[in-house]
Amino acid sequence: MEFATKCVHAIGAADATGSITPAIYLSSTFAHPRLGESTGFAYTRESNPTRARLETLIATLEGGVDALAFSSGMAAVDAVMNLFSPGDHIITGNDLYGGSFRLFRNLNAKNGVEFTTVHTSKLDEIKAAIKPNTKAIFLETPTNPTMEISDLRAISQIAKENNFLVIVDNTFLTPYFQKPLALGADIVIHSGTKYLTGHNDVLCGFTVAKSQDIADKLRLIFKTTGAVLGALDAWLVIRGIKTLPLRMEQHQKNALALAEWLQKQPKVKYVLYPGLKEHPGYAITAAQTSGFGGMISFAVDSPKTAELLLEKIKLIKFAESLGGTESLLTYPIRQTHADLTPEECEEKGITDCLLRLSTGIEATEDLIADFEQAFASL
Repeated sequence: MEFATKCVHAIGAADATGSITPAIYLSSTFAHPRLGESTGFAYTRESNPTRARLETLIATLEGGVDALAFSSGMAAVDAVMNLFSPGDHIITGNDLYGGSFRLFRNLNAKNGVEFTTVHTSKLDEIKAAIKPNTKAIFLETPTNPTMEISDLRAISQIAKENNFLVIVDNTFLTPYFQKPLALGADIVIHSGTKYLTGHNDVLCGFTVAKSQDIADKLRLIFKTTGAVLGALDAWLVIRGIKTLPLRMEQHQKNALALAEWLQKQPKVKYVLYPGLKEHPGYAITAAQTSGFGGMISFAVDSPKTAELLLEKIKLIKFAESLGGTESLLTYPIRQTHADLTPEECEEKGITDCLLRLSTGIEATEDLIADFEQAFASL
């Protein structure tokens, strides 16, 4: 079955009513036929029929043995971090979503987990960071927001040789463009709020495990901590995923066109998009993915230009988040990565001139026209 077909049909067979769309089971609890027998569902914190369909769908799309649907992307990250114990060491990418860094520093490190940050695009840095107590590497590719690309096959081989897990946040590319488990990763994480749902109307997150052992551990954490996705939200995600392939193609079309257009603007210093052949990660991306996604970062000539551009755009919206049908322009240093120190931002290339663009599914010409009028008014 092709990916696009799975997006529509991998939720499983219709129920006894023949309904084309799955039912929304809002019940918090489920009756048992008799002592010792169950319908397969008992309490919605543990499992729910609507959410179970979504989890089957996500596991199928990512090629994992099991998926879990959480109430947010950060709840999914937190669940994965609960796999580790005080004294464990984790290597993380130098450039990650700011909320992941906030969790690692303020909660996990306080509880005794040790972290080392590296540029995961540089294999020598990863090898140098490995310790006897290293249990995992946590990375994004492309990274948020500087679009650094890492070789997942090579990193997975290093991890295998040194007996630690590979955890990949696949939010930016989704399984439509990139399948980390097939490239050697052990766990995939998503902020499903973004491309998977795709309409800026649901907060959710996912984990997908490659092995049953890890899947069982994550499911225990899931039902114990209770940060689970509700049935109505699960239904909305199922509906959103049906159009994932169509949306991702339009996101990518818009991103490439805008990246090439932005390169020609006098007030733009540089553009970061893996689909540009001059991007340092272009070859690796082309080798391990089937597409380049819809995310662009670019730097303008001054902080004032960045501020004015955020004010002058009309069709494109100045807002956090990404991956929805609407195009969004974000100012990472003041929004998504505001918890980092100025020194950390500078080291990562997150300057007060850097903007991050999530291209929506609008007509390409309209997005270019919006930027044209915004730049013209500066």
